[in-house]
Amino acid sequence: MSRINYHGRTFRSVSNTDNGEVSAETVFHYSQQGNIVTATYSGGGILAGSLIAVVDEQGVLDMRYQHVNERYELMTGKCVSRPEIMDNGKIRLHEEWQWTCKDYSKGHSVVEEI
Repeated sequence: MSRINYHGRTFRSVSNTDNGEVSAETVFHYSQQGNIVTATYSGGGILAGSLIAVVDEQGVLDMRYQHVNERYELMTGKCVSRPEIMDNGKIRLHEEWQWTCKDYSKGHSVVEEI
C-alpha cells in the first residue's frame, strides 16, 4: 500500500502545456480506497471530469482520465503522476500525460494540493 494517502485531498493546476485543457480554475477532489484512487474535477474549460488510478508504494499514480470540455467534447487520456512533498507538507504532483483521443499529443503538468 502507498505511504501517501490521497483520500480527501484537493488539488489545483499550477502549470500545463499548451495542448492541455486543465487550468488554474480546475479543481480535483481525490478519494482513495486501498491502492485505488479516484477523483472528480471541473472548472475552467472543463465542465465535468473523472479519473481512476492505481497508486504504488512511492505514491506514483498510473491513471486514466475523461472529461467533457466547454465545447461539449468528450476527451480521454492517460497520465503518470509523481508526488513531491513540499516544505509545507502538502503534495505536488508532476504529471506526464497523453491524450487517447483527437491528436494523441503528450504534455506535462503540475498540480498542487490546496
